Order: sequence, then C-alpha cells, then structure tokens
Amino acid sequence: MRRLTVIDKLLSEIDQSLRTVHAQAPASDRDISLGNLSEVADLTDSERKKAASLMRINHAGEVSAQGLYRGQALTAKDPVIKAQMEESAAEENDHLNWCEARIKALDSHKSYLNPVWYWGSFGIGALAGKAGDRWSLGFVKETEDQVTRHLNSHLQTLPAADKASHAVLLQMKEDEQHHADVAQNAGAAKLPWPVRKVFMPITAKVMTGLSGKI
Repeated sequence: MRRLTVIDKLLSEIDQSLRTVHAQAPASDRDISLGNLSEVADLTDSERKKAASLMRINHAGEVSAQGLYRGQALTAKDPVIKAQMEESAAEENDHLNWCEARIKALDSHKSYLNPVWYWGSFGIGALAGKAGDRWSLGFVKETEDQVTRHLNSHLQTLPAADKASHAVLLQMKEDEQHHADVAQNAGAAKLPWPVRKVFMPITAKVMTGLSGKI
C-alpha cells in the first residue's frame, strides 16, 4: 500500500471539507430514528425564523466539529486516539444531516460562512493534536461540555411547537455528552483556565453570532 504524501493528505482533507460543507454527509451505521424531520410545525413566521436561526447555528457547530475532529485525527500520535477521533467525526455526520433537514423544512439556508468554520476548527484541532494526545482529548472534553450547555439553552428557546427540532437537539445532546465521557475516560487533560474561560467562549460567541444571521 502506497504511503500517503503530504500532498495526498492535503487533497484528502480538501475533499472532506467540500463534502462536509456542500454535500450530504455520509450517515453512520447507528440505528437511530428521530421521526419525520421534514415535518413543518404550526409556527408563526417569527417562530419559524427563530427556529431556523437556531438550527443554522447548530449546523455550523457541527461543521466546526468535523473540522476539529479531522484536524485532531491528522496530528494524533496514538493510532487508538486517531481512530476514536474519526469515529466521533462519523457520528457527528448524523448531526449535520439532521440539522440540515430541519433547516430545509423551516425554509431557510445553511450558514454561508461554513467554510470558515470548518477550516478554522481544522487548524485548532491540528494544533491541539500537535500538543499531545492528552491535550487533544482535553480539548474534545471541554468542547463537548460547552456544546452540551449550548444545546440546553437552545432547547429552552426553541418554539415549543417545533417538536422535530427538539428531538434532534435532544439526541445531539446525548451524543455530545457521550463524546465528552469517552475523551475523559481516554485520559483527557484539563485545559488551562484562559483556554476554557476566555478563548473558547469568545470563539463560540463569534461563530454563533455570525452563523445565526449569515
């Protein structure tokens, strides 16, 4: 089997980014049914726009997650950790598809800034992987913890009639907590306070603020 060159790996990552941003992500082999995701609830126009904005933010977050995991897998030193990152990325593909289905049902669009979210997160993930597997796992743990809190807030603000979007976010929340637990059990290091309390929250605030509108 031919050893992949740096150019081969770069082209593979470009291909993956295009698939993530512009095509339907390949679903995992998990047996999960969330019902009819094309269902349109009896929402007012303002409620529909609110739900669409929230689901666009969540979709952008999943695009970022793909970039993060791909970057970490690229620079992971332990083959087991690399495989774990790739498995988590595959499960996050389901989230991409569910969010996109809801965005379409709500007659809206994905964030036009998704390529920025993907490659920005890819770079962060690659740097985290370079720092060492324990730090990379720590970044996963903290990211998933913050995403879980973010999903809790969205579950509180989604229009009550939008049951399909609620079902999506509840399953996503369960998956994100599982990924956090897996990272913790694999030996995640606790990130420094400035990374957890300053860098990551500011980055998340910029992404959610822009993707909710653009």
